[in-house]
Amino acid sequence: MRSRIEDVAAVAGVSIKTVSRVLNHEPNVRAETRERVMAAVTRLGYKPNLSARSLAGQRSYSLALVYNNPSRNYLMEIQNGMLEACHAHHYNLILGPVGIGRHTLPDLSALFENSRPDGVVLIPPLTDDAVVLDWLEEQEIPYSSIAPRDPEGHIGVRMDETTAVLELMAHLVAQGHRRIAHIKGPRAHGACQWRHAGYRQALRTAGIDYDPALVVNGQFSFESGITAANALLDLPEPPTAIFAANDDMAAAVYRVAGQRGLRIPRDLSVCGFDDTPIAGHIFPALTTVRQPTSSMGTIATEQLIERIRAAKGGRMVTVDHAVLVRESTQAPRRR
Repeated sequence: MRSRIEDVAAVAGVSIKTVSRVLNHEPNVRAETRERVMAAVTRLGYKPNLSARSLAGQRSYSLALVYNNPSRNYLMEIQNGMLEACHAHHYNLILGPVGIGRHTLPDLSALFENSRPDGVVLIPPLTDDAVVLDWLEEQEIPYSSIAPRDPEGHIGVRMDETTAVLELMAHLVAQGHRRIAHIKGPRAHGACQWRHAGYRQALRTAGIDYDPALVVNGQFSFESGITAANALLDLPEPPTAIFAANDDMAAAVYRVAGQRGLRIPRDLSVCGFDDTPIAGHIFPALTTVRQPTSSMGTIATEQLIERIRAAKGGRMVTVDHAVLVRESTQAPRRR
């Protein structure tokens, strides 16, 4: 038989209201009382009834991940991090894919009409979509942003991506590379601008002229990486190293290089960004920047829950990065 909140209250020796406050992580509950309630929850194997909580508090106790990002690996990592936080705070997670351009607002509106989440987590490029942000503000819907271009006035999580790219590029320069190409992300994506800025700044620091022919556009998808890699390797003087703005596009460079009989890193060094699982699955393992993507999903969710509980709750959290030097880079061969 399923335990009820009344059973938890009886075992803990407190009121039903106190149990509810503990389970909803509300403030002003003594630590001793909180521990007693949680011990009773564990002992009875009690699980909150989300429907009952929703009716009592006028909440759905669900959060939505709203996205139109084409990188499946990035999306999965964010989702895993959000699930961890939702489970810890007894929330459900709803996936809210939205279309691009004129489809965005109708899809977003339909999400709230059908599922009524208490708030949303936005990932790039929606974090910087003025139409989406204005709509959420008008509807007074709490939201948390992952990697917004302008973090001022927002809650969520970010990373210093420009500095991360400077460190990654310094590694390639130290190996002797001078002809380093870059596959960019979508123009509207803040990460595209930060990572391209780091690329250009690193070239200036190393005294290497910027060559527009070595910079091609991508869409953070494997498919766009194929097109970009072919364009770069078709150049009369192809690059000795390619820095792709995410791991999916870096994996695409591997595919194109292999089709052309090029070996990585002997004939071509390759770097990515994010350290999604694909970075360790491809061979040789990819040199990349570790962005703690799953943790960022967790943090963004926690900040959103704080905002839902209090109008001024939540903040913008900055996380650390790491450059992971693996087997996909080495000194260039003499040609």
